[in-house]
Amino acid sequence: MVQQILYTEQPQRWWALAEALGFVAPYPPAPEWGEFHADGILAVHGATDDHRPGTVDIHLIVESLDAAATALSSFDVEQTVMEGVGKMLVVRAASGVRISVSEGAAQSGAGSIAVQPIWFQEDLDESRVILEALGFRAGIASDRAGWVEMIGAGGSVGLHAGEPRIGLSFEARGDLDALASRLRDAGFEASVVDEAFARTIRIPDPDGGEEIWINGVQDDLHGYHRES
Repeated sequence: MVQQILYTEQPQRWWALAEALGFVAPYPPAPEWGEFHADGILAVHGATDDHRPGTVDIHLIVESLDAAATALSSFDVEQTVMEGVGKMLVVRAASGVRISVSEGAAQSGAGSIAVQPIWFQEDLDESRVILEALGFRAGIASDRAGWVEMIGAGGSVGLHAGEPRIGLSFEARGDLDALASRLRDAGFEASVVDEAFARTIRIPDPDGGEEIWINGVQDDLHGYHRES
């Protein structure tokens, strides 16, 4: 299960956006932390000194932390304990990008909206092997080796060549024009753009950063292929 963690100084605005996108909060959110569930989890975290507004983390929830530790034994992995979470693994890629892993109940993704954080770094083979060790499988990949979609039990992670960081994005299934209309009705400036790979919705970032991308399902495979 993929949990995309977004750090913000505008939590209430993000709660409204999550609801408009189709996420459901299993319990009332607080400014410090709120969870919104669909296909994967969007977590809205208050910005901190270490995580400026707009920063994104990838946290993965697995059935067995011990099995995950064994599968990742060839990588740089730190075992730690976080209050409210418990035991956790922090995996550091050679690029410096970190992802975290904890143990939780397995559940299949559901809903017409999914989290799809983007893991940017030049060595996609490394990030792919890390995710495959945790049970992810490759879906659509670029013929030029600059993109791989890694599919989990709930949500997915996109691997993209670029400067090392984690980026925010979502995948929407169904009518993008209807979703864009719903977002506008909720007070968000949403536009639909035709990209080479798929149609996307763009909306301004509530924290004033880069535009938020909500990608439609990719059907046109020109320049891409399915690996599974």
